[in-house]
Amino acid sequence: MAHEFRNSFKGDFGNTEALGLAIAVGLIVILGLLLPARARRSVRQPVILLALHGVVYLVSKASILDVDSTRVAHFLALLFILASIGRSGVLLVVDVVFGRRLVRPIPKIIRDLTQVVVYLSVLLFALPAVGIAPGSLLTTSALFTAVIGLSLQDTLGNLFAGLAIQLQRPFDVGDWIQFDADSKNIGRVLEVNWRATKVLTLDLVEVIVPNGALAKAPIRNFTKPSSTSRRSVYVYAPAEVPPHEVHAAILGAIEGSFGVAKEPAPSVVTNQFVPDNGVEYWVRFFSDRFDARDRVDGEVRDRIWYAFRRFGIDLPTTRRSVFLQEVTEASRAKEEDTRVQRRAHALARIDFFAAISADDQRRLAQAAKLRMYGAGELIMRQGEFARELYVVERGEVVLTATSGSSQIELARLKEGAVFGERGAITGEPRMATVRAVTDCEVVVIGQDAFQEILDKTPSVAESLSEILAERQIAYDRLASEAPESVRPVKETQAQILERIRRFFSLR
Repeated sequence: MAHEFRNSFKGDFGNTEALGLAIAVGLIVILGLLLPARARRSVRQPVILLALHGVVYLVSKASILDVDSTRVAHFLALLFILASIGRSGVLLVVDVVFGRRLVRPIPKIIRDLTQVVVYLSVLLFALPAVGIAPGSLLTTSALFTAVIGLSLQDTLGNLFAGLAIQLQRPFDVGDWIQFDADSKNIGRVLEVNWRATKVLTLDLVEVIVPNGALAKAPIRNFTKPSSTSRRSVYVYAPAEVPPHEVHAAILGAIEGSFGVAKEPAPSVVTNQFVPDNGVEYWVRFFSDRFDARDRVDGEVRDRIWYAFRRFGIDLPTTRRSVFLQEVTEASRAKEEDTRVQRRAHALARIDFFAAISADDQRRLAQAAKLRMYGAGELIMRQGEFARELYVVERGEVVLTATSGSSQIELARLKEGAVFGERGAITGEPRMATVRAVTDCEVVVIGQDAFQEILDKTPSVAESLSEILAERQIAYDRLASEAPESVRPVKETQAQILERIRRFFSLR
């Protein structure tokens, strides 16, 4: 066919020109029928090329051209009709044949390169019509080739980088990416062509990034592997407010906020302690509205502000408040006396301290220390040796014990309950593990405080041993598979009393 086309253009087109015209028109008609409606605009290109062929062909038939001009017109006519056929062929193969079989559309850069190769092939096929051998183009001087290569170095680099991007597919058109360290350079990919990638930022600014630079940069894709990505907001709260209260206020506030996904669930982390600003909290949540991320973050902060106001949590600000208060020995003593008296009254209501006189209860209160534990924290561990007794002043704790391969929940204690008394009175290992169920405050009384009381009134040891014996019997019944085999109270009391006397060196 190629030979026939060349002969026809040297003289008259004849049947070969008619065949080429029929092929071009036939391909255009097929494309019009098979292409989807949204892609039919691309048929205009082969139609325009075919129209140009007709114009040049009519001009070549006129007698106004000399021999050389007629040869050029023949060349252009051949070039246009072959280009029309080539363009229609690419559209047919890419959009009709492969377009219906592939899940993802063929990247634009691949389409463009395919079309360029077809056009170059058409050009090389048509060059003999004007007496130019295609092989002669390949024997151009080495200097000219070097100059062209150097001048196209960046262009070729962008071209191959674009091909690599399309093959690796780190992102697709429509993805949100960040292509350098500047957070302002985050945008949605509009197009990837043979030279550069177009990105539209949230400021509606179109950024053209050369493919060569993009291939060397670390790419963060916020829409892969899914359209849901994590967002982070940092807030501050006073150090005086317990963390669990801040966590609950924040999580309750952001539930249902615009753009905040239910799954994965939001979370709050106590991040760090900041001088003058209290405690920093890291609020983490997921969103599938990356295109509206500023609004999503802003509405989360708004909700947290309102929640803090409702719960009476102040947002720390950098300010200094100076309070002048005269502190004297009398004021210190009065404050300490109030604290001790309140704690002594609390001890008086507890059965374990009923055998101890009011004065001795006050001495215990003076020696006591207050400790705070957060929910889930370990207060004491089964089997360890310690010499402290605990009184729950606020909150709730749970006592568990390991028996064989199972763990038994012994009790849940609230305000006014005592635990750890056996280790503090007899020096024996802890019989149970105690954890805080909620945030709680416990009063801690050490062995030294009891030593002073027992040295003064040794008979108190007998009363304490009776209480400890009853508690020991109750524990043994819970932990034993045969409760009827538990020893009598009197026997247990005698053993405990002997341990107390030995532990405190009593006569």
